[in-house]
Amino acid sequence: MKYLIMLYGSQRDYDVMAGRPGDQPPMSPEQLAAMHVHMEAIHKELAETGELVDAQGLSAPVHARRVRLRAGAPVVTDGPYAETQEVLAGYTMVECASFDRATEIAARFVNPDAEGEYVDVRPVVDGIEELQG
Repeated sequence: MKYLIMLYGSQRDYDVMAGRPGDQPPMSPEQLAAMHVHMEAIHKELAETGELVDAQGLSAPVHARRVRLRAGAPVVTDGPYAETQEVLAGYTMVECASFDRATEIAARFVNPDAEGEYVDVRPVVDGIEELQG
C-alpha cells in the first residue's frame, strides 16, 4: 500500500532556512547542508529498499495562492499567510508493507531538536470504494 508522509512548515521556517533574520536565529549554511544530507540519506535508503515512490519539497508560502469561492466567484489570496499557519512544505510517498512501517519511516523526518515538530502519515486510496469502507 502507498502512504503519503506530509511535512509542514511556515513562512518563518523558510526564512530561517534562507538565513533571514527574525525571531529565530537563521540556519547556518552548515546546518542547512546537514538537513539536506539527512533528507537525501533517508530518500536514498528508501529508493534502495524499493519503498520510495516520490519525494518533493514545495516552495515557500510566500509563493502560494489560496483559492476560495465566495458567492460562487473565486477569491484568490496570495501568501504568505499568518506566520503561525503551517502549510505543506513537502512530501514523501512510500509504498511499504504496513501502516506501522510507514509510521516508522515518517518518524525519521521529525527533527528531534525541534519541539512540537510533526509529520502526518496517511494511506493513499486507490479508488472510491476504499473511501466507502
